[in-house]
Amino acid sequence: MSDVVIYHNPRCSKSRQTLQLLQEHGVQPEIILYLDTPPTAEKIEALINQLGFSTARELMRKGESEYKENQLANPDLMEQQLISAMAQYPRLIERPIVVTKQGATIGRPPESVLEILA
Repeated sequence: MSDVVIYHNPRCSKSRQTLQLLQEHGVQPEIILYLDTPPTAEKIEALINQLGFSTARELMRKGESEYKENQLANPDLMEQQLISAMAQYPRLIERPIVVTKQGATIGRPPESVLEILA
C-alpha cells in the first residue's frame, strides 16, 4: 500500500494532471477510482477532517446535476445529510483528493499537492 492516495477521476483533466505530477515526482500513489468505488459516509467525513474543512459543503461540487436535483443548496440540511448525499452520488465530491502522511489537499491546482509530499 502506498503512502500516497489519490481519489481519482480519469475523465477529469485536473485529476489526470495531478496524477501525472505525482508520478513525475517519483510517487506511485494508490489510485482510488472513487466513482467506481465510492467512499463510505465515514470515509468522506474523515476526508473532510483531513482536508481541514469546517463543513461538508467545502468538499461538494455544486455545479453537478445531483446537487441541484437533490436540493443540496438548502441551508437547513445537516452535515450528515450532505455527507450521505456525497456517498450516494460520488460525482458530488470535489476532485482530485490526495492524502499523504503530511496531510490532504485537493489538486486544484495540481501543484498544490507538492506541499504535502515528503
